Amino acid sequence: MTADDATTAPAGLPAGLLTTIDHVGIAVPDLDEAIAFYAQAFGVRSVHEETNEEQGVREAMLAVGSGDTRIQLLAPLTPESTIAKFIGRSGPGLQQLAFRVDDVEAVSATLRERGLRLLYDTPRRGTSDSRVNFVHPKDAGGVLVELVEPARTPH
Repeated sequence: MTADDATTAPAGLPAGLLTTIDHVGIAVPDLDEAIAFYAQAFGVRSVHEETNEEQGVREAMLAVGSGDTRIQLLAPLTPESTIAKFIGRSGPGLQQLAFRVDDVEAVSATLRERGLRLLYDTPRRGTSDSRVNFVHPKDAGGVLVELVEPARTPH
């Protein structure tokens, strides 16, 4: 495989929808315990923490190595939150795969044209004032796929 092969799409499909893997989200019942576990077991450190009332979570972004791909730990704020329901249904664990995009609205429109359902009509606020939307898991092989457009001015 050449460097050019990595940037071109299969015949008939446009290249460049996704720029990289942004993070992998993991649902946890207790954020502080999970941060401590990942630091102790794997030597990764929390580089950003916040409470997102709209999404109903307390979250932390953990740095892995020297790259900018992250592990996102998500703990529920209330028993009614989406993450609490996920943990109740599936237990703690892998909750979503997030891809970074340059323009979440354009990528969402393209995916809708391809017949995929997105969870939101318009993007919502994500971690560090990013803009996000999600592909319905039933349209992505059972995986909740997040689209992340980073904030224009980094936090």
